[in-house]
Amino acid sequence: MKRLGLWACLWASTLAPIYGQLTVELTQNQDQFLPGEPIRLAVRITNLSGQALQLGTDPDWLTFTIESQQGAAVPQLAAVPVVGGFSLESSEIGTKRVDLAPYFALANPGTYKVTATVKVKEWTRDVSSQPRTFDIITGVKLWEQAFGVPRAANDPPGEPETRRYILQQANYIRGQIRLYLRVTDASGNRPIKVVTVGSMLSLSRPEHLVDSASNLNILYQNGPHSFNYSVFTPDGELKVRQTYDYLTTRPRLQVIEQGKIVVAGGERRIANSDLPPPQPLLAPESPKPLNPP
Repeated sequence: MKRLGLWACLWASTLAPIYGQLTVELTQNQDQFLPGEPIRLAVRITNLSGQALQLGTDPDWLTFTIESQQGAAVPQLAAVPVVGGFSLESSEIGTKRVDLAPYFALANPGTYKVTATVKVKEWTRDVSSQPRTFDIITGVKLWEQAFGVPRAANDPPGEPETRRYILQQANYIRGQIRLYLRVTDASGNRPIKVVTVGSMLSLSRPEHLVDSASNLNILYQNGPHSFNYSVFTPDGELKVRQTYDYLTTRPRLQVIEQGKIVVAGGERRIANSDLPPPQPLLAPESPKPLNPP
């Protein structure tokens, strides 16, 4: 019994500095990323120190390290921007969200682990999180096409910039297949934007057409009878997202006048995820009362 009591005291004293003061935890919505895809993390900071803490004023108050599965440090390209002062009262929880992809050299597929460290100016020690593991995965290239970026009205005359659209698919967790869009420079080596288009069926063969404004129109099957229609700008920004159902005819992309692209066939289904957002239905106007005779 005495030995058990001694171990209990030692265990409690080991936990006390962390549990009694500050804890740092990393969370993320996904664990697999293509090279160049945003790696968004949430740093959850819990203050149990019994005093208010001032955080976020120094550029190095929150830092990150990433290691490969073999323990090699991943080179950091630039400091992660984290400045933004705030006060965290005792018993409060604060969350700082960051995207690590632009600031670390993560071009090679593999398994990595990231650790966040919080430096409190008033204390003599730092507090680090438990490592969080993620994977950089490769995708299968389905299609690619070079295109010219339309010039803005105030751009000087000259040859337009050339970029490249690349569609890739990758196997995600539990056999899920995801469709990705990569917008790169003309060579295809320097990513400008990497975005997840959505989940799709394994037998889906995405349709893709570039319209007269150099926007990429994509139509692919994401359910037994449903199709996703998305339009991306030359900067990789999502402009349109719609859902079509295969009832009597199959949806397909069609070019109409002046290079405009529309979805022909199928039946449009209004959804909350539509972009632009669906307009709310207007309530029918109440009839005006008749004037008394």
